[in-house]
Amino acid sequence: MQTDHKRVLLAAPRGYCAGVDRAVVTVEKALELYGPPVYVRKQIVHNKHVVSTLEKRGAIFVDETQEVPEGATVVFSAHGVAPVVHDEASRLQLKTIDATCPLVTKVHREAVRFAGEDYDILLIGHEGHEEVVGTSGEAPEHITIVDNPDAVEHVTVRDPDKVVWLSQTTLSVDETMETVRRLREKFPNLQDPPSDDICYATQNRQLAVKQMAPDTDLMIVVGSRNSSNSVRLVEVAVEHGAQAGYLVDYADEIDEAWLEGVATVGVTSGASVPEVLVRDVLDWLAARGYADVKPVVAAEESLLFALPMELRKELKARGQSDKMRHDAGSLH
Repeated sequence: MQTDHKRVLLAAPRGYCAGVDRAVVTVEKALELYGPPVYVRKQIVHNKHVVSTLEKRGAIFVDETQEVPEGATVVFSAHGVAPVVHDEASRLQLKTIDATCPLVTKVHREAVRFAGEDYDILLIGHEGHEEVVGTSGEAPEHITIVDNPDAVEHVTVRDPDKVVWLSQTTLSVDETMETVRRLREKFPNLQDPPSDDICYATQNRQLAVKQMAPDTDLMIVVGSRNSSNSVRLVEVAVEHGAQAGYLVDYADEIDEAWLEGVATVGVTSGASVPEVLVRDVLDWLAARGYADVKPVVAAEESLLFALPMELRKELKARGQSDKMRHDAGSLH
């Protein structure tokens, strides 16, 4: 490993995925259309900077639907909600805009289908995470949450010939596959989901980190503590050879002591992080001698999701464009 030349390995892809981009633009468009306040149930995406920026523009974030005044507009976050939340919103006569990531919606549909066929569904994911709460709410009597590989030994099912696994979209690919391996040892006839549940962006960001990690003395992941996919990136970096890894929301959280003896710094960001925050980290590092930046490209991404149907109808009715603006990644 080089020790005489300071450099930065910059992961690509990094930052905003299509689902986050869509969710953030949804709140921005709702504020433009209806004016503030627009209520958002839970954090629209798990990023401190995005949430505080939208709050300044007039978004009000609430934990529960009951906190939204009757008849107001509420946006459901990218992580998805259980059917009971839609029912609550209907009772309160709320105008709802569902910004659930389409890849999360896919997992919800799988849960409904397999429950309808009376399968036991083993949902690999973190207990209490908003996405897991939403998915398990689709069929609570059929779903068992499996938090990690070690939890497998405690899993029981009604019929080992009628069991399927699904997963939270933002997990570590490696840990999920290890959980599946152990589940299949216990239940040989375990069925796979029709298609991979871990989202393309989560996989691509982990892939870039795996490629960089062996050459990296220090990995800095830009992202918030409650962002599952950002936390995973730090873990993946250290597991695959980085000497150290840290999660920061902002450049000023970096400790200069971390740079002691460090030649190569890896930089990436979670799927809910605007690029402006990564640029700040690169500037911070450049000011300390790490001006040589080399991209590490693991995949190309071009996926774009349409805005939620409720917004598209309203925009068209007002003669405005319903096209996604792909510049939300620069949110500042």
